[in-house]
Parts: sequence; C-alpha cells; structure tokens
Amino acid sequence: QVQLVESGGDLVQPGESLKLSCTAWGFSSDYYSIGWFRQAPGKEREGVSCINDGGGVTYYSDSVKGRFTISRDDAKNTVYLQMNRLKPEDTGVYYCAADTIFKDMCIMGRGDFWGQGTQVAVSS
Repeated sequence: QVQLVESGGDLVQPGESLKLSCTAWGFSSDYYSIGWFRQAPGKEREGVSCINDGGGVTYYSDSVKGRFTISRDDAKNTVYLQMNRLKPEDTGVYYCAADTIFKDMCIMGRGDFWGQGTQVAVSS
C-alpha cells in the first residue's frame, strides 16, 4: 500500500522548534519531489517548502524562509522539516505530498500522494 506518514507535530511555545518527518511506505521516494503544506483553521492550504528528487533544489514560502529547513534522507525514505523560531501563525495541520514534478509543486499545491497530516500548534 502506497502512503505517506507524517509525524512530529506538537504543541509548543512561540520561539521554540519542532522537526517534522514524512516517511514514504510502499514506494521509493527517491524519484519524487516532496513537499510540506499546511492548513490553518479557516484558511486555504498553502505550500510551505518543497525539495526536488535529488535534494539539490528547494523552495520556501516567504513566511518561513530563514526559519524552516527541508531535507531528505532517501536511505530512510524520509523527508524532514526543521522548524525554528516558531510563531503562532505557523499553527495548522501539516501535510506532506509526493510528486514526480518539482516545478511549481509548492505554489500549485500539487501531489500524486498525500499524507494524513500532523498537527502543529504554537501558543503561549
């Protein structure tokens, strides 16, 4: 069964850090670009960060640039999102997705496979 499984979401205070993981099961993520998306209550889903299949090209939305870092470990079939200096506006459900095409993946919200999401809450 092909699936993506996110983990690492939690309730943290502003300024703290979290590391999310997205693990692929049933297929090799080596050949896929992987993206992280989030949806806050009452808002549309937005692309946060994406990484191409080789790991050499990344995208970050302006709202997270300089605070979040995406990386991948293909030996573990896993992509990570290190989130530092978290803000209340980072609160939401974080989803990962896999797509064969990197171009505009984050901007268009495109993905062949999607995970079920992990909740991130930033609050004092």
